[in-house]
Amino acid sequence: MNGAKMTRSRAQDPNVCGVTAAIAVIDGKWKTALLWLLESGPHRPGELRRRLPGLSEKVLTQALREMEADGLVHREVHDVLPLKTTYSLTTFGRELSEALAPLSDWGHRRLEKLTEAQSAS
Repeated sequence: MNGAKMTRSRAQDPNVCGVTAAIAVIDGKWKTALLWLLESGPHRPGELRRRLPGLSEKVLTQALREMEADGLVHREVHDVLPLKTTYSLTTFGRELSEALAPLSDWGHRRLEKLTEAQSAS
């Protein structure tokens, strides 16, 4: 079993600690950035890709599908031609995003300390 599948299986394992279960849902390079972008409202996949240079269509699709399966995002297909798909945060996804805010603040403080330590040496 590869690392990604093992991490995904932890997202559904009732015997892991809560932090591990939460991290399993946001694991990967792009999911936290997608959560952050979707906080501002619904986005089309093309908009998300333009806002995240380096994110391929394949990886975006996979991340959004996993986030939808985990109940974090809602996918809506509008009945127009050409078909228009938008993604938005669910209430559950918004709760996760809010829960991550203090962790993000801590991460920024850590980066500042690292920068200060490098400047001092």
